Amino acid sequence: MEQLRFPNGKFVFEGMSTVQMEQWINEVEKLPGELRAAIEGLDDEQLDVPYRTGGWTARQIVHHLADANMNMFSRFKLALTESNPTIKPFNEERWVITADTLNASPVTSLLIIDGLHARTSLLLRSMERPDFEKQFYHPEKGSQMKLSSLLAYMAWHGRHHVSHILSLRERMEW
Repeated sequence: MEQLRFPNGKFVFEGMSTVQMEQWINEVEKLPGELRAAIEGLDDEQLDVPYRTGGWTARQIVHHLADANMNMFSRFKLALTESNPTIKPFNEERWVITADTLNASPVTSLLIIDGLHARTSLLLRSMERPDFEKQFYHPEKGSQMKLSSLLAYMAWHGRHHVSHILSLRERMEW
């Protein structure tokens, strides 16, 4: 069950080297294409199969990535333009059960992700190394978070959810 839930392992941040920074930015840039490829050819019935018992469907994952990455982009912008802002967490478990997430075509969120990741990539590539040390306060975690950690998380988060879809496809032989 743990392998199904965390196919690439749990998120761990141990700092950021220049090489890692470039790798993570590249992963953020590639996510739209990788996500599109992961769901390509799936019909509505397949899109609504959970990747594990109690897990989300491929449809929910695509919409979740649009929601989560909009929030992450906002956190980057806030930390770059304000001094130690407090961010607003969102309840992802509730967001994935709203009507738009359960019923909308994944294409609607893929369009968001395309534009959002183009903007995010431009922003990330414009940042200087000290910018990644800027922080925001995460009230749900009760701690500060550096933008370097957010970048690492954004890259991991995309891999994590694309792997959910790919592992489902493999198990179901789709």
